[in-house]
Amino acid sequence: MTATLASPARVGRAAVWALGMLAVATGALESVVTPTLPLLQRELDMSPAEGALLSIVLLITGALVTPIAGKLGDRYGGKRVLIRLMAVVSAGGLVSALAPNLPVLLLGQVLQGAMVGALPLSFILVREHLPAGESKVAIGTVSGLFVGGGMAGTLSAGPVAEGLSRHWMFALPTIAVIGSTLLVNRLMPQDAPGRSDDTGVDWAGLLLLSGTLVTLMLVLALAPDIASQPLVLGALVVVLAAFATGWTAVERRAVSPMVDLRMLARPAVWKSCVLTFVICVGTSVPVYLVPQLFAVPAGEYGFGASATEIGFFLLPGAVAASLAGPIGGIGARRFGSRAVVTAGIVIMAAALIALAAVHTEVWHLVIGKMLIALANGLCVTAMVTSTATSVDRSDTGIATSLVLVTRVLGYAVGVQASGAILTAGTRSGSDVPAESAFVTGFVIAGAVTALSLFVARTMNKGVKG
Repeated sequence: MTATLASPARVGRAAVWALGMLAVATGALESVVTPTLPLLQRELDMSPAEGALLSIVLLITGALVTPIAGKLGDRYGGKRVLIRLMAVVSAGGLVSALAPNLPVLLLGQVLQGAMVGALPLSFILVREHLPAGESKVAIGTVSGLFVGGGMAGTLSAGPVAEGLSRHWMFALPTIAVIGSTLLVNRLMPQDAPGRSDDTGVDWAGLLLLSGTLVTLMLVLALAPDIASQPLVLGALVVVLAAFATGWTAVERRAVSPMVDLRMLARPAVWKSCVLTFVICVGTSVPVYLVPQLFAVPAGEYGFGASATEIGFFLLPGAVAASLAGPIGGIGARRFGSRAVVTAGIVIMAAALIALAAVHTEVWHLVIGKMLIALANGLCVTAMVTSTATSVDRSDTGIATSLVLVTRVLGYAVGVQASGAILTAGTRSGSDVPAESAFVTGFVIAGAVTALSLFVARTMNKGVKG
């Protein structure tokens, strides 16, 4: 009893900075694929649809792992789960670094996706071992360093891949992950396990949702080849329907579901989910198409940019995304969530249509991508705030987890659909898609984003003040 009531051990700055170093390393490892995707497609002979699949598997894994990691961290202790999670991430980084082909690289990315669960586990440790005031500062520091690591990865991936090899762009941040994990293990004291509940982890829901997302990605990837593989595509659609139906049934009956679908009956929640899905589709299209357009040979209609140049071109968008969260939070408090979401949708739709009409200079794409990243951050921050404040405090985690799953689904659908559009727009015997394929992608994304204004108008204004 004495041990149970004892205050947790306090930690010094060294332990917090070890968590910060881990955040930098994981952020860098997460971000290396986007600026180097055209290079990876050339070296591994990938189609645009396969490249799209590579760019989203890490995110899908992260969305599935994060709620489970948080629950296990509360139950067994954040440090214990974090160290094991980072062992999986390190293994994934090494697999990616040594990958000789696409299937092995996809496996590495699936394992790396466990890194997304590292942030909530870090927050558990910080809140356990620091006073309330200091923990808020530490959480902000760790979050900011993760974003900074992502920027570092975006900038360094190209030079490393071109100067050394694509293998080293995965290996170097993986080495940093291993080193910082060892530091956390040494400097951070164990946190006491929380009280175990009797509900357990919703493993059935996790497996069925995994099957649903993976099958959906395969359907989108094979859509351009429907004429040559109609039976395969038809069979996958049937499997997708079975997975989705089974997952819905399991989640509705589970005592502690991974995603509580009953929450969707609340207007504030389903509206946020619809808007999140549409906005993430709109955001993900340029996330995939803009680097591809940069890499199109200058002799065609592109710029022939190298992986290093693409990283520099994408940096302003990464900076805008990092600033959008605080700006969106301030805007939601002052003007209300609906006003911020509406402004973000208008900015994003206008930027997408502008990219479709004008993309003949590098700065056109840089400014367009930056505006879209800013608009996405504004919308997501305002919607998460709106969702969290529209439900009871005890339902906050369930409601925001729905938004998280919807966000991943929208992002995955947008990226995979973009890859399918480019695949369909690539002539036989050519590696360069038609320019009209890019225009089609931007126009569709802009139109879908603009239609979400009809849903945004029905949102509550949100709390001001």
